[in-house]
Amino acid sequence: MSDINRSFSVAPMMDWTDRHCRYFHRLLSPNALLYTEMVTTGALIHGDKQRFLAFDDEEQPVALQLGGSVPSDMAACAELAQQAGYMEVNINVGCPSDRVQNGRIGACLMSEPALVAECVSEMKASVDIPVTVKTRIGIDDFDSPEFLFKFVEEVSNAGCETVIIHARKAILNGLSPKENRTIPPLNYGRAYQVKKEFQNLNVIVNGGIKTTKEIENHWQHLDGVMVGREAYHNPFFLAEIEHQLFQRPLQEREEVLQSFLPYVEQQLTKGVALQSMSRHILGLFAGQVGGKHWRRYLSENARLNNAGTDVLIAAFEEMKQYQ
Repeated sequence: MSDINRSFSVAPMMDWTDRHCRYFHRLLSPNALLYTEMVTTGALIHGDKQRFLAFDDEEQPVALQLGGSVPSDMAACAELAQQAGYMEVNINVGCPSDRVQNGRIGACLMSEPALVAECVSEMKASVDIPVTVKTRIGIDDFDSPEFLFKFVEEVSNAGCETVIIHARKAILNGLSPKENRTIPPLNYGRAYQVKKEFQNLNVIVNGGIKTTKEIENHWQHLDGVMVGREAYHNPFFLAEIEHQLFQRPLQEREEVLQSFLPYVEQQLTKGVALQSMSRHILGLFAGQVGGKHWRRYLSENARLNNAGTDVLIAAFEEMKQYQ
């Protein structure tokens, strides 16, 4: 087993968990294992490697999620991930989008456990960092415990020591990726069954988790919990997790904003647009008096030409007027 603390992590989320989002999440959560958005092998092999692999050391521990199904390509990209300094490389076997399926990536690979196992095996042979798999509990009509167990057994035998289970099946035809995150019912018990069946495996659960109480409950049965949308839409949830479950002093939201400003300033000097960073902090004051005004001010002003950190400060002051 690797020495990465997997008890709590923030899920890889397309268009959301980019490097700016991860830097912000790290300010809120020192203990979380953070994941990149999915990067395809094609993008890494044929595209701008530096852009796809760049991250700030402050984000560590951080893992790269890969999308692909050609074992040699997956191994080559795992090497790139290790060279770039990532602490883990994760195989996406959970994304249900048509575009991804057409590239033989994501949840459709659940029906090809031998191929995923071959990817794991070649990647393990190429790198020293852990190779993990993020999967669903099933696809379409293939959602029995036996179907999931067969998949997990194959990847486990190939050397995968950690499986992250999004506790919903994926409907590959008929539901959009967004609908696939909400319509198929959650079945946490299926993840618990996997842990009972494969006791030497690290089993992490993901899907619909919104409270610290739920995290504690899952910890009774599993090795870790991965939170997705709740961490993005209500990022202060991460600070509450740190306080309640890791006994850290509870931060103030304003304090988190102040900590983020130097990073924003630095990125602005590199030509990064403010909106590329500010979009990730829209939910910082979710549920707070004046929070909607914070969100609206940022949304309207961060996209303007030459917008700088003064917009963030002004948005905060705007919100304070309503408190």
